Amino acid sequence: MSPTAYKILTRGEWQSLNAEGTFAGAPVDLADGYIHLSAPDQVAETAAKHFAGRDDLVLAEVDLTKLEGVKWEPSRGGQLFPHVYGALPFSAVIRAQALWVTGDGGMEIVSSLEVKS
Repeated sequence: MSPTAYKILTRGEWQSLNAEGTFAGAPVDLADGYIHLSAPDQVAETAAKHFAGRDDLVLAEVDLTKLEGVKWEPSRGGQLFPHVYGALPFSAVIRAQALWVTGDGGMEIVSSLEVKS
């Protein structure tokens, strides 16, 4: 299992995480009872499947070793995905990039964002 994973956030969710220091989850996370993350080899498929055509996104790289409550569980196609049972603290974010997901699902990094430790 990878020691890092990715969370795709809207700009508003990113701003909230920055301001509050923690993220309880997007609506889908709250409905499912855990925060959905993607391993490095899964993030492109996640972006294409759930965020195609969006240009208001942030790709946050998360250090899983700084989190409690991470479980790798089967999801899409039986793949194991990292799920966080609890809030995502800003202190676990090691890198963030503004992200555009094209209409056909391709990911384009727009710029790096500041992550203060």
